[in-house]
Amino acid sequence: MSWIKARPYVMIFPAILVFTLFFLYPIGYMIFLSFHDWNFVSPVKEFVGFSNFTSLMEDAKFLQVLRNTFMYSGLTVFLTISISLLLALWLNKKGAMYGMVQGAIFSPHIISLVSISMLWMWIMDTDYGLLNWFLGLFGITNIPWLTDPKTSLLSLIIVAVWKGIGYYTLIFIAGLQSIPRDIYEAAALDDTNRIRTFFKLTLPMLSPTLFFLTIIGLIGSFQVFETISIMTKGGPINSTNTIVYYIYENGFRFFKIGYASTAGVILLLIIGIFTVFYFKLLGRKVHYQ
Repeated sequence: MSWIKARPYVMIFPAILVFTLFFLYPIGYMIFLSFHDWNFVSPVKEFVGFSNFTSLMEDAKFLQVLRNTFMYSGLTVFLTISISLLLALWLNKKGAMYGMVQGAIFSPHIISLVSISMLWMWIMDTDYGLLNWFLGLFGITNIPWLTDPKTSLLSLIIVAVWKGIGYYTLIFIAGLQSIPRDIYEAAALDDTNRIRTFFKLTLPMLSPTLFFLTIIGLIGSFQVFETISIMTKGGPINSTNTIVYYIYENGFRFFKIGYASTAGVILLLIIGIFTVFYFKLLGRKVHYQ
């Protein structure tokens, strides 16, 4: 009898062990290090209390990094969802052409982000890039996409949107196809126009899909690293530096492990607070069929 009661716990123990070793322990150790000064080499970890947190909040570079992060995340998610929804409405039809287009726009999602970053570095090259060559056909002078603080962050957003719209579009198409057809038939009988049908029927029925894509998009955009590391290195003039790359710089370039861990704790708090707020505020407005 005792074995029967213990069997469920024995069965889930491996999963709990993996979760503890690779999720809970690293978070706990990061929080521990945020209260210490450690250079990654010396075995001595000096306890400094909240000194790292105070220094971080007074660091003008970190405050700019936070602004960059919020701007990058907000614009990336907004543009990706907006463009993907429009594409999904267009591609939610039967036909070989629509299937080919779906496959074409989804292909960037399965390509390594490192490869995509290197490809876009060439496309956005100021002197020899394909993008400036194309714009030059319309008389537009060369734009320093990655070397001007005014355009560098926008360039990274373009890359993120280009990579993400394929996945988001397919999820939206799946959501559209799950909406019962009789709802649209009833709207047609009432002579409801397409715009009103979209805002009163389609969008509310897509709310679970929107809810899911928005939350995973924002969390993913907060963790951007590869494109920044390859394309801009956080520059020019710190204009593309975001919080994850800032953590990497302080931890593995300047060996300020305590300081980097403090930034990691801030990121954890931002994502945690945002997620709770998002679920509390918008979770009740999601319409499940």
